[in-house]
Amino acid sequence: MPPSTKVRVLPLFLFALFLTTSNSTAQQLQISPPLHTDGYRILDSANHPVRLTSVNWYGFDEKEYIAGGLDHAPLAQIIQQIKQIGVNSVRLPWANETLERNPLPPAYAIGSNPQFKNMHAMEIMDAVVSALANAHIMVILDNHVSRADWCCSETDGNGLWYNADYPEDHWLADWKTIAHRYRNQPWVVGADLRNELRSGAAWGGSDPKLDWHAAAERGGKAVLSGNPRLLIMVEGPEYSTNLSGFDKLPVHLPIAHRLVYSPHAYHDQKHPFKTVDEMKQGYEARVGYLMHAQPAVPLWIGEFGTCQKLDCGANSDWFRLFIQLLQHNDQLSWSYWPLNGNQSSGMTRKYDAVETYGLLSPDYKSIAAPEIVNLLHTIEAQPSR
Repeated sequence: MPPSTKVRVLPLFLFALFLTTSNSTAQQLQISPPLHTDGYRILDSANHPVRLTSVNWYGFDEKEYIAGGLDHAPLAQIIQQIKQIGVNSVRLPWANETLERNPLPPAYAIGSNPQFKNMHAMEIMDAVVSALANAHIMVILDNHVSRADWCCSETDGNGLWYNADYPEDHWLADWKTIAHRYRNQPWVVGADLRNELRSGAAWGGSDPKLDWHAAAERGGKAVLSGNPRLLIMVEGPEYSTNLSGFDKLPVHLPIAHRLVYSPHAYHDQKHPFKTVDEMKQGYEARVGYLMHAQPAVPLWIGEFGTCQKLDCGANSDWFRLFIQLLQHNDQLSWSYWPLNGNQSSGMTRKYDAVETYGLLSPDYKSIAAPEIVNLLHTIEAQPSR
C-alpha cells in the first residue's frame, strides 16, 4: 500500500501495472489456465507466455470483511470496470480473521448487492471469485494480514506471517483451506503467501521465529497440498522491497515450476531517480539482479501505484519513470495498487473516503484515473508468442 499510510524502507524494484487495449483484451481471453513457470517466464497450460497484468482489489482483508465497492455498485458492474481497464488478473487480499471467523459483513457494505444479504464473508468471496472467473479474469489470492485491518506499519501486529492470535499453524491450515476451497476453479491461479514482511523478518538467519525463507517453504508446501496447480508468490523482507540473497538461498517447493518472486515498488523520497537508467541501477542490488540470476524465477510486482490524478510531484515523476522501465521488460508481471474507489474502515482510514491511489471513481461506475490508465496502456500486456 502507498507509503503515505505505512512505514516503508527502500522502495523496490522495477515494475508497474497493467493494461491493455482491445487487442490485449482479446489476448487475455486466449489464456488457458492453470499457469506454470519456465525460467524467467510464466506460461499457461498450452505453454503460451503469460504476462500477469493485475490490479489489487482490497476488502476481504479489511474491517468490512468484503471486497470494496459492493456498497456502491453491483458486482457485475465492477467486473465490467475491471474489463474496461484491461487487466488479465486480480490480486485479491484476504485476512486470516476473515477466513476463520467468516463473519456476516455489515449491511451497509453490500448496499448495492442485495443478493448478498445474510451471506457470510467467504460466501461473498466465492461469488466474487466466480464472477471474475466467468469474465476470464485470473485471481491471485493474497494473504495480506492476520487480523483484518488496514496495512501496514511496524506496530500493527501483522508484520510477520503469524502473531499471538493467529499462530503459524493457523496460517498454514488457513492456506491449505483456502487453496482447497478454490481447487476446482482454474482461474484461481496463484497464492501470494504473505504481504510485505517486516517487524524483523529476515531471509534466512539463526532465529526461526523471524526466518521468512523457511516459513515461505512451509507455506508453499501447505498451499500446494490444497491445490497443486497454483503459482506460489513469495515476497521479501522490508515491505518486500529487499529480495537480496534470494539467489543464494532460493525457495524450494515440493512441486516444480510453481515459484514466482514478488517485490513491491513505491516512490521513496529518500531515493530519488532522475533517469530510467538511474532507477534501474538503484533497484539492481535489491531486486533487479533477479532478472539475470540463477536459479531463474519469474518476477511479479505485486504492488505499485501513485496518486490518482498524477499531481503529486516527485511521486508522479517516479511513476512515469517506472512505466518507462516496464516498457522494455516484457517478462515482468505487475499489479497496480489499487482498483478501489473508496476506503474501507481501518487504522488511519475513514470509511467511504476517496481512495487517493484508486483507479475507479468512488461510485465504482467509471475510471477516475484515466491518465494512469493511458500510461499503463503503453506497457505491452502480453509477450509475443
